[in-house]
Amino acid sequence: MLLLLGGFLVLMLLGVPVAIAMAASSLLYILVSGVTPDVTLAQRMIAGVESFPLLAVPFFILAGNLMNIAGVTGRIYKFAVALVGWMRGGLGHVNIIGSVIFSGMSGTAIADAAGLGTIEIKAMKDHGYSTEFSVGVTAASATLGPIIPPSLPFVIYGMMANVSIGALFLGGVIPGIVMTLLMMATVTYFAHKNKWGSDTPFSWPQLGSAGLEIAIVLAFPLAIWLMVLAGMSTNMAVVIGLGALLAIDWYFDFSAVMALMAPVILIGGMTLGWFTPTEAAVAAVIWSLFLGLVRYRTMTMKTVAKATFDTIETTASVLFIVTAASIFAWLLTVSQAAQMLSDWMLSITHNKWVFLALANVLILFVGCFIDTTAAITILVPILLPIVLKLGIDPIHFGLIMTLNLMIGLLHPPLGMVLFVLARVAKLSVERTTVAILPWLVPLMVALIAITYIPELTLWLPKYMGLSK
Repeated sequence: MLLLLGGFLVLMLLGVPVAIAMAASSLLYILVSGVTPDVTLAQRMIAGVESFPLLAVPFFILAGNLMNIAGVTGRIYKFAVALVGWMRGGLGHVNIIGSVIFSGMSGTAIADAAGLGTIEIKAMKDHGYSTEFSVGVTAASATLGPIIPPSLPFVIYGMMANVSIGALFLGGVIPGIVMTLLMMATVTYFAHKNKWGSDTPFSWPQLGSAGLEIAIVLAFPLAIWLMVLAGMSTNMAVVIGLGALLAIDWYFDFSAVMALMAPVILIGGMTLGWFTPTEAAVAAVIWSLFLGLVRYRTMTMKTVAKATFDTIETTASVLFIVTAASIFAWLLTVSQAAQMLSDWMLSITHNKWVFLALANVLILFVGCFIDTTAAITILVPILLPIVLKLGIDPIHFGLIMTLNLMIGLLHPPLGMVLFVLARVAKLSVERTTVAILPWLVPLMVALIAITYIPELTLWLPKYMGLSK
């Protein structure tokens, strides 16, 4: 066990990429210990990605990339300005609301930071906000990406923990709302402290238009339910509902109705049993192509090809990490390291609330050093047996783990959102880190609330019948 963990830590300290560090330390352990034939390395790595739910990963990544080039990002920004730009510290609120909407399409914090972050930081700087405040609010709001469905970390966790990915998606809705409100409260605090005004004049027509867009999106599932209740087949009700929605949007040319519909279609489809997570991801890609090629006509074959190649590159990176983490996690189990760590944690406490506090500290620490996908793949086999033994719902724990790892993305030495925003804002990593520090307060408050109020996560999946 010491050879496996020690080799991994030494390679990480030498600056070796995390996936290569895990694969190399695993191979070294196999060769030295002789615990299993060396061919097992390749077999277990291949087995780590032989999973149908993992097919959702490239499709969700592709959907996010296609949405970026479909011109949806600018429309989301325009919609958010109309909705909350008139408030004090307006563009800070716009930043957060934009991330909430974009989260329903991209599923990753990095895509949010890189996609909307470029527009938001430039706009905030142009309106006189400091670069540090602009970067801080953008970093914090980017953590909403994997909490508000769809979510790539939820797909990986659901596969590893063998729990419903649809239930995890629904479980992220209320925590996402809580995080949004806490971040907006933080912007309000800074606005009053610095005596900031609004960034756009208050306008009833603009606010009414934005409110109408939300009402139309919320009316869609209600209309489907009423038509089915009246005796219409579900498929026919959906076709009529979508037809009416498209006609309304085409006539009025709303800013964000079509983007807002993405999570409604995906979550609704999975809740009703129409989609598996993978099929939902394919539906997201089809929706993105429809918006870019038909509705907005902003895509060309060249831009679609670029989005596809970007997806291949990102997917290869993610799946390589999954394969390396799979053999590493398997060896942790075979060498009894996972069991020893589990026994050690249980020797400290059998109280589930104390365990959750310890787990938060552990996952936060790991998230500062290891990629999200690798961390989930390694930690789930270690912590899930304890979670089940203490009677903690694995869906609840999935939200806790994901939020911890999202906070880790904002920290040095390996926080990817930190580095993306440092590049976008042309700030040093040190100044970017300092800019993010105040925003850890609402994130930590959200983490404590989600950890110790399980119903924030579990009420909606239970209500929709996806969890007991």
